[in-house]
Amino acid sequence: MNANELCYLPATEALRLFRSKALSPVELMEAVIARAEAVEPTVNALCVRFFDAALAAARVAEASYMGRGDPPRALTGIPVGIKDEMAIAGQPRSGGSLLHRDEIAVESIAVGQRILDAGAIVHARTTTPEFSCAAFTHSRLWGVTRNPWNPEYAVGGSSGGSGAALASGTATLASGSDIGGSIRIPASFNGVVGFKPPHGRVPEEAPYNLDQYCHEGPMARTVADCALFENAISGPHPSDLVCIAPKLEIPETLTGIEGMKVALVATPGDWPVDPEVEANTRAAGEVFHEAGALVEECELPVRRHDVMRAMMVHFGALFGADIMAAAEEHGELMTAYAVKMGEDATAALRETSFADGLRLEAEAMAQIAALLAGHEVLLLPTLATRGFIAGDDYVDHGIEVGGVQLEDYAEALVTPLFNIASRCPVLNVPSGFADNGVPTGLQIVGCPYEDVSVFRAGAALERLRPWLDTPARRPMQPAG
Repeated sequence: MNANELCYLPATEALRLFRSKALSPVELMEAVIARAEAVEPTVNALCVRFFDAALAAARVAEASYMGRGDPPRALTGIPVGIKDEMAIAGQPRSGGSLLHRDEIAVESIAVGQRILDAGAIVHARTTTPEFSCAAFTHSRLWGVTRNPWNPEYAVGGSSGGSGAALASGTATLASGSDIGGSIRIPASFNGVVGFKPPHGRVPEEAPYNLDQYCHEGPMARTVADCALFENAISGPHPSDLVCIAPKLEIPETLTGIEGMKVALVATPGDWPVDPEVEANTRAAGEVFHEAGALVEECELPVRRHDVMRAMMVHFGALFGADIMAAAEEHGELMTAYAVKMGEDATAALRETSFADGLRLEAEAMAQIAALLAGHEVLLLPTLATRGFIAGDDYVDHGIEVGGVQLEDYAEALVTPLFNIASRCPVLNVPSGFADNGVPTGLQIVGCPYEDVSVFRAGAALERLRPWLDTPARRPMQPAG
């Protein structure tokens, strides 16, 4: 297997080959590093690299599989990209901001420590927008991260570097976090898999563990890899009393979806949707029908302005004041989009009380609950748009979606619905491509805490319509 094949090897397959001694973790790490050296000048997804240390760790992992030293663990030898907001002791943690460019984490948060304890090798940290507050990924600190499928377009955010690294073959697994879609948006734009676990499934750093919008979660190229990573990071932890017990394990073998009741919402609420996104969502529904599911096209009567207002009020109460305080002291060092986020969030909280914001959330949740009451999973687009332009701040203009001019680019996000309905597990899987070459994504939404259902559904789609499994279905392949 050549290096260009190895760098796209699923983690589940790599672990099997490690155990059979048919592949060394050193070979996999060398392939991933070689791929990074080839594509990173264009993609720019890895903001901090630990390649020498990673190769040394891969040699230790190789010895483990050869019976020397500690026995292999769940992810021993797997290259994992870490989102550059996650604290891992001794590593930089800038969060994409010049204000924190010299910050080094003193200790690891629970989920970061679990990744290390599982034997994964952190070979790089992945780019984020400043303060992880945008649905695209560029910053004054790290520059623009570009979509490997079409570099003129953005990778999404805020876990944009993680999504781009997976799509371009420079990480085997990658971490993400999601407060408004920050796992699912880049998973969609990059054509990979991302899981927003239900609130309390994965430990979160205080005080954000108390915020129902906040989720740590896995990103991967396959559904099985995403399940593998989720199993490594989930479960109760003594540092986070919000975490629920007992731990849920996603089965290694996922059963089919024959007879599963599926609600298809191709155009949610009053969101305008680009035609390619709608067509790909409907096509995914046909695949579910082909797999034996009972697919019913449904309406989800939620109003996007109400969802946007609820989200911004929530952000205003959560971190709007912190961003504005930073802007007042160091505004000249900050990005325009971060300052605008702070201004918009604090203004929303002035104009709408937190209690009224909760009422808007309750109305949206009631509509979702009514739809899920008669179905096991809900299918709908991850994003209404076919793409954001790379490097655009979207500060002084909106975006056209489905022939409608939206005032704010964030109105093209369908993801915040399920930060509001935070107990619902949501798996993003690829649904196809727009005609600009940028992937489109499908949200598979489960009933509260029914995580296995969304993984079963995602695996069924992947079996019939695989992605990234051959060079022809991967971006930036070398000539010949």
